[in-house]
Amino acid sequence: MNINWIWYLGLGYLLGSIPFALVIGKLFYKTDVRNFGSGNLGGTNAGRVLGKKAGISVIVCDVVKVVVAVGVVSCFDLEASIWAGFAAAFGHCYPVFAGFRGGKAVATMFGFLLSTSIFTFQSAWYLIVPFAVFLVVLYAGKMVSLSSMCAALTSSIYITVMQLHISVEIVAASWLLTILVIYRHRANIVKIKNGTENKISWL
Repeated sequence: MNINWIWYLGLGYLLGSIPFALVIGKLFYKTDVRNFGSGNLGGTNAGRVLGKKAGISVIVCDVVKVVVAVGVVSCFDLEASIWAGFAAAFGHCYPVFAGFRGGKAVATMFGFLLSTSIFTFQSAWYLIVPFAVFLVVLYAGKMVSLSSMCAALTSSIYITVMQLHISVEIVAASWLLTILVIYRHRANIVKIKNGTENKISWL
């Protein structure tokens, strides 16, 4: 790790801190989504409060900001690019531009998986494997929160198996993201245990 990593992590964090749910909500709907629903600045809450179109727009933007962070940093340092992706996800959860109140890192996690598959690992399997687990668990349990945590765990296990002999730093970044995703879903974990977690109705 060298001094340039500070810039890479800073870039990732600042891009991740862009609160698209807040921006889209205030700009197009004159609504602060933090005051409604779960209060999270994520696509799920934006969709719940502002509607499907807004929710999809927020999710796409949250994915793209991670892709940009990883893509830019990968031009200079492939190993650092995965850390830039983690920094972007962390920035999404604790955004400096929104009082450190952000989302739960679901969309940014998939942005992380997509971008690292393209730029860092150059293999689609790093996205396909956890996304397949996400879909299977979602179909079986109807809970986005549980599906997201399972996908995060699967991703880290897969990256560990494939990359541990190459780079411990890459594996560490992946597990930190998984821990972040699970921590941000701690309230959902309690609801899952109590049988009160929200379930989707369209599957």
